[in-house]
Amino acid sequence: MGSEALIVFFIAGVVLVAGANFLSNLISPKSDNPQKREPYESGMVTKGPTWVQFKVGYYLFAILFLIFDVEVAFLVPWATVFKSIGTVAFIEILIFLIILGLGLLYAWKKGALQWE
Repeated sequence: MGSEALIVFFIAGVVLVAGANFLSNLISPKSDNPQKREPYESGMVTKGPTWVQFKVGYYLFAILFLIFDVEVAFLVPWATVFKSIGTVAFIEILIFLIILGLGLLYAWKKGALQWE
């Protein structure tokens, strides 16, 4: 029963996703207005070049923010059950924080946290 059920679930998943995409394309409203292809769909003519190159530092700063935001998402549940998890989980979270601290130190030494 194991492999047959897995195949049935896989096929059912593919059929349901494909069917939902087909149905949404079939019944969704469509518009051929050329303004819909304008950037931001504002209807206003853009001034200057629309493709602007951003500094890589902005992306690095955003990625570092996401990394430490995810760290908080892991730390909050851990902190709520801190008394009942024992010393093994405490050591594991210390290892996790050390790895993140090393990553922060590396980013700091490379100058990724300097906003210019």
